[in-house]
Amino acid sequence: MQPRDASSPRLADGVLARIDRLFAPGQRADAAALLAERCGETLPGTDDWPPHAIERIQVAALKLSGGDFAALIEAVRIANIDWRDVLVAAGFGHDTRAHESWWPGESR
Repeated sequence: MQPRDASSPRLADGVLARIDRLFAPGQRADAAALLAERCGETLPGTDDWPPHAIERIQVAALKLSGGDFAALIEAVRIANIDWRDVLVAAGFGHDTRAHESWWPGESR
């Protein structure tokens, strides 16, 4: 991943680890930048949310992407309309900690 300056949004280590598992090396920086810039604290209705709540949406978008960058773009687009749709589609809608146990390549 490319270095970021201190003013750039930071992704949680778990989000970065999932990006590493899902995306090819040449796409990882782009996937991280997309999540940090378009699927973070700028999401509608998430003002003053703690970082772990935003991480849940980011992991949901990653799960829905399946490692396909175009699908990640679409998941982020949907999250910016209504992030609840992304959570439900990923199976994280009824458990605020479900995203913590999802890892690419593991069946759960």
